[in-house]
Amino acid sequence: MARQEWTDMIVGDRMAVDQEFAQRVNDSEFSRQEWGLVMTAVEFDIEHAGDDERARLVADTSKVRQVMPEMENIQSQMNAMGGGQPKGDSRGIFSSVKDALGLGGGGGGSGVDEDRLEAAERLAQEYADELQQRLESQGKWERVRSAVSE
Repeated sequence: MARQEWTDMIVGDRMAVDQEFAQRVNDSEFSRQEWGLVMTAVEFDIEHAGDDERARLVADTSKVRQVMPEMENIQSQMNAMGGGQPKGDSRGIFSSVKDALGLGGGGGGSGVDEDRLEAAERLAQEYADELQQRLESQGKWERVRSAVSE
């Protein structure tokens, strides 16, 4: 079954988990805006869908690195609104977009905070674990796994 079809099956469950997970996000180092950005880059897969014992919902976070520069922009904007100065970043919007697309010539490496990237990846997997638990408790996990296996 195509990814779109099985993920469409769980839209309501994702909305419920979003609400339940809100406190976990509040307790994390990420703002709601930053978490929303992370989730736009996360896709979900089911590993070993045909195996009752090993099937697991996993967060594919391979694209999260690409949104990390925009997360820095969100942080800078929040700092500026709070009366603080943006973190010395006087680059324009075009530079930020070019960097986000990997076209910028910015000096000194990727500019990605590896600790925040790892934290985002961990939190995304926690979300996936909660979503799987919900699907199991609602009696939908078997049907979703079967849909993926088709």
